[in-house]
Amino acid sequence: MTRPTRVRFAPSPTGLLHIGSAHTALFNWLFAKREQGTFLLRIEDTDAARSRTEWVDAIFEAMDWLGMDWDEDILYQSKRTARHQQRINELLESGRAYRCYYTTEELDERRQAAMKSGENWRNDRRYADISTSEEEELKAEGRRSVVRLAIPEGKTSFCDRVLGEIEIDNSTLDDFVIARSDGSPLYHLAVVVDDIDMKISHVIRGMDHVSNTPKHIQLFDAFGYELPEFAHLPMILGADKKKLSKRHGVVSVMEYKESGYLSDAVVNFLLLLGWQSGDDQEFFSREELKSRFSLDQVHKRDTVFDLKKFEWLNGQHLATLSTVELVPLVTPFLVSAGILNEDGANVSEEYLIQVIDLLRERCRTFKDFPAQAGYFFSDDFEYNPKALRKHWLKEPEMVIERLRWLRDAYSDLSTFDAGSLEEATRTLSEMHDLGAAQFIHPCRVALTGQLGGPSLFHLIEVLGKSRTIERLTRALDLVSTIEVPQ
Repeated sequence: MTRPTRVRFAPSPTGLLHIGSAHTALFNWLFAKREQGTFLLRIEDTDAARSRTEWVDAIFEAMDWLGMDWDEDILYQSKRTARHQQRINELLESGRAYRCYYTTEELDERRQAAMKSGENWRNDRRYADISTSEEEELKAEGRRSVVRLAIPEGKTSFCDRVLGEIEIDNSTLDDFVIARSDGSPLYHLAVVVDDIDMKISHVIRGMDHVSNTPKHIQLFDAFGYELPEFAHLPMILGADKKKLSKRHGVVSVMEYKESGYLSDAVVNFLLLLGWQSGDDQEFFSREELKSRFSLDQVHKRDTVFDLKKFEWLNGQHLATLSTVELVPLVTPFLVSAGILNEDGANVSEEYLIQVIDLLRERCRTFKDFPAQAGYFFSDDFEYNPKALRKHWLKEPEMVIERLRWLRDAYSDLSTFDAGSLEEATRTLSEMHDLGAAQFIHPCRVALTGQLGGPSLFHLIEVLGKSRTIERLTRALDLVSTIEVPQ
C-alpha cells in the first residue's frame, strides 16, 4: 500500500470507555506512531437514544489519561447525515442499491417458508425494478421503503493482517439494509462512507467485527473505492474464558485510574493482550511500545485478562517512579481513605515522603498505600486478631515483660534510627537468652496491630521516639485486657 497511513478509533458514546475499546484504540494509536501515520478519532453518536454528551466527555477523559493523542479534528457521525444520504442516493442511481417495500411480516413469512424447506432466504428483489406508477401505488397503500444494497453473485475475499486469507460466498449475504424507511443511514453505510471521506488506510478493530467486513467490502466496491487493509484483534476474555464484561469486575478504563493504576501500566498491559514481543520482555515504557509494536506480532488467539499479572505489571511501573513523584499520586488515595485531611495539614511533607518510601516496595497500586498506612497517621488502629493470638496471648506475662524491656531500652537511645534500634533489640535478646523474633513480633503488634509489614526497625524510625514509646506503654496494659474476637 502506497497511500498515507491513516487509522481511526470510532467509539460509541453509550457508556464509559470499556477496556476492550481502549485495547482497540491503543493498537490503532501505536500503529500510527510506528508508521508515522495519522491517528483519528471518530465519535459514532448516531444512536440518539443512548448517546450522551457526558459519555463523549468520558471518552476524551479516558483517552487523555491513557496519553493517546489524536490528530486532526474529531469527526462526529451524527453531523454527517446529509453526507450519508447523498451517498445512499448515489448507490440508488447507480443501481447498486434499491428500495424495498416488503413489510416486516412478509419478510418473516418468506424466511419461515425457506427454513421449512431447508434453505436460506435471500431477498428476491421483487421491488428492485418497479415502475414509478407501481411505486406510487405502494406508497398509497401506506408502505414505506428501506434501502438495500444489491449483493452480486460470486465471492468476497480479503487478506486480514492478523487472520490471513478470508473468503465467503456471497450467497450467504442477504441484500442488507443501508437506510431505514425514514431515510436515516444504518451503521454499515455510515462507517464505510466515513472511512472513505477520512481516507482511512487500515481498519484495525476487534475480532467481533469480522462478520461485518464482507458487507463493508461490498460497500467499498459499490462506491468504487480502494479497500483499506483490515486487521482484526483478538477478543479479551475473563478468567472463565467468556467475553470480558461487568460480571468479571472492573471493565471501565477510568475505574482502573480510581483503583490506583498508572496509565503507563494500563497501556503496557493492554498491549500484551494479543501482542507478543518476540522475546520474554513484558515491561515496556511508552517509548519502547511505539518503536517495538507491529501488526505482524498480533496473534489470532483470544486472550485472557489476568488481573494478577496486571497488578504485578503496575507494581513494576510504580517502582520506576521516585518517592517524590509518588507523593502527589498517592496523597489523593490517603485523603479518600480518611487518613489525611483534604489539605494534608495533619502531616508534614517530610513525614509523608518517609512513609511512602517505606511502604512502596509492598504496594502494587496506589490503593495499597492507605490499606497499609493507617497506623502511621493514627494511634487508633485495629489489632489483627490472628496477630494477637499468635504473638501476645500465648504467654502474655512474658510479652509484657519483653515490651517493657524494649520500651526502656528505646527510651535510653540518644540516636533513634534503624541501626541503633536493631542493635538495642538484639542486645536485649542476647542478654535474656531469647531469640530476636521474641521481641520483634510482639513489638510489631504493639506498634501497628499487624502480623507483617515493612522492616520493623525502619518502621520505628519513621514513627519516631515519642509515638513508639507511647504505643509500647499502651500495649503493656492491652496485652492482658484486649478482647479478641473468635
